[in-house]
Amino acid sequence: MEITNWNSILESLLFAAGDEGLSIKQLVEVLDVDEGRILDILANLKKEYDHDEKRGVTIVQLAGTFQLATKKENASFLIKLVDAPSTSTLSQAALETLAIIAYRQPITRVEIEEIRGVKTERPIHTLTSKALIKEVGRVEGTGRAYLYGTTKEFLDYFGLRSIDELPSLPEKVDEEFVQEEADLFFEKFQETINS
Repeated sequence: MEITNWNSILESLLFAAGDEGLSIKQLVEVLDVDEGRILDILANLKKEYDHDEKRGVTIVQLAGTFQLATKKENASFLIKLVDAPSTSTLSQAALETLAIIAYRQPITRVEIEEIRGVKTERPIHTLTSKALIKEVGRVEGTGRAYLYGTTKEFLDYFGLRSIDELPSLPEKVDEEFVQEEADLFFEKFQETINS
């Protein structure tokens, strides 16, 4: 099969990888072409981004991975976006993820996903951008996954002096009780976020 749209494919892959980026090794495996060809495609796509003033992104290489990033000349607008008070509420997935992190911290993304049974990349990104959670370390050993924990802002939102003030979880799990408690937790959290 002859592929003529390498830039499009590479752009899609980098977008999907997000801030984790992709290494040359990963790109070689996915695209099934040699490293030199991938470096050429990356260079061409970066040149296209950098020379087109209508484009707001470029390709950067960080820590052995390539990723899409916003152009530096747009930084002032991004700062305004980050500094603007957020009026958006958290999704159910983000609230569930936050509760798991609050009670099980420090915890890895994989451990959160095992508890929830679904992917948590987007909820973690949302919670991090709202400064409710942060990376608090890395697991020892292979992969060195990030560990997540709550922040001072999390405590401020809930009026807690420390994480020890969270209500304790019951020893015997009654599914109906757990659902009621979760609903109350999420309802209180939504009220706090929206106020």
